[in-house]
Amino acid sequence: MNLLTGFLFENKVAHGAFVEISEGVAEMLGHRVYSADVRGLIGQAMAAMPLLATHLGFEGRINLQFQGEDAMKLLVAQVDHHLEVRAMAKAPAELQGTFTGLLHGGVLALMLEPHGQSREASQALVPIEGASLAQSLEAYFVQSEQLPTLIRLAADGDRLRGFMLQRLPLEDAQGSEEDWEHVSILAATLKPEELLQADPATLLGRLFAEEELRLFEPRPVNVACRCSRAGIARLLLSLGREECDSIIAEQGRISITCEFCGKDYVFNPVETAELFVAAGSVPSNTRH
Repeated sequence: MNLLTGFLFENKVAHGAFVEISEGVAEMLGHRVYSADVRGLIGQAMAAMPLLATHLGFEGRINLQFQGEDAMKLLVAQVDHHLEVRAMAKAPAELQGTFTGLLHGGVLALMLEPHGQSREASQALVPIEGASLAQSLEAYFVQSEQLPTLIRLAADGDRLRGFMLQRLPLEDAQGSEEDWEHVSILAATLKPEELLQADPATLLGRLFAEEELRLFEPRPVNVACRCSRAGIARLLLSLGREECDSIIAEQGRISITCEFCGKDYVFNPVETAELFVAAGSVPSNTRH
């Protein structure tokens, strides 16, 4: 099960979260051909998104988006206030490289998209620096949010893990800057292999054996694209019976690929006809 587990130090000097993701990853990423390096980066981005949502104070969505022209063309990872996550990339199938190599020459940004009119959407650049996505996100929090943050991300096939430790405003805490430095030094010892192997309680027990902290009830994380056969059916209905019959006459079927996850949806002539009959459409005069 995919879970996000938050925690808080009793002195309120810092809070954080641990995310475990394995279900839905293969389905999300299995419809496109990715190299190991690109797939690993997408996996780390997926693991990062629930961590970023831990301080989401509104109903809406967070987008982490990269656009480039050199190596990778596009990387998008999204999470909403329900902790629904999806991610994709557009890159040559054979593309390999380090984090900075893959994202060379492009722009990485974090966008907040609130639902309704509760607040305005906003966007901030995430510096493409350091050796990993985690280090770039740490730099973003320091520069844009003025919140010292430590992030660790790990991807092993379909197993994704993420850890975040973030300092809280010291004026509201019962601890000091020295307390923050102490727990951040402890957290910095966390290795990717340890992150992949340990459950949240065990991990936090190892890292902060002498500290008092509160572990919150885990929240489920859902990894899935928002596309569906029903949604594609509504798209076909909007095109109209005549247009759909024309496509079938030319191609023998209707095939639509989700722009986000790459999943193909195919409707044969019978399925298409039944779709319009169910919707009460008048039959087309097009012959096959």
